[in-house]
Amino acid sequence: MRVVIAEDLALLRDGLTRILDAFGFQVVEAVADGPSVLPALTRHRPDVAVVDVRLPPTFTDEGLQAALQARTRLPGLPILVLSQHVEQLYARELLSDRAGGVGYLLKDRVSNVDQFVDAVRRVAAGGMVMDPDVVSQLLARNTGGQRLAELTAREREVLGLMAEGRSNAAIAGRLFVTEKAVSKHINNIFSKLGMPPSDDDNRRVLAVLAYLNG
Repeated sequence: MRVVIAEDLALLRDGLTRILDAFGFQVVEAVADGPSVLPALTRHRPDVAVVDVRLPPTFTDEGLQAALQARTRLPGLPILVLSQHVEQLYARELLSDRAGGVGYLLKDRVSNVDQFVDAVRRVAAGGMVMDPDVVSQLLARNTGGQRLAELTAREREVLGLMAEGRSNAAIAGRLFVTEKAVSKHINNIFSKLGMPPSDDDNRRVLAVLAYLNG
């Protein structure tokens, strides 16, 4: 599986390259600045790209903008954003694009290598991976915190796992509850967010994203 990395910190860029190489990926190019991202993606057409949001020269949103441009030229190009920041405007645009795998993880919340590698594989396979904190920040902005505040702590936890693309069974296993309990929480979540429930895992994530963009 071919990967392009866009990360300005040399140690992290090298570390990501070594990790992915060790798990059987082929890092075809690793770039360190915004202007290099789009040419690398269009040249290699990788199976997945791992992109930081803030890159030189301005350290604002070059990485995310380049990823969006690449998706315009190469529809469905899988993009996993790995950043310390939630760039809300462009995150909404990227995550609401249904043309292929997307993900948004926060660097300081990736707790182990297996979690990261699993996220890369899921995005490359066309799935969706979102950090629960990203979901919370986008929801809070969209609703002023009003509807999100109506969710219980358990419902927020379930919403975060839903946004990571997990099935009812996977959520039940993670939270050590029954699938029936998970289904009830999900119905409550959709009710409070004003959305109809769905049993399809990908459509559930897309429903959350549709709400964020509403």
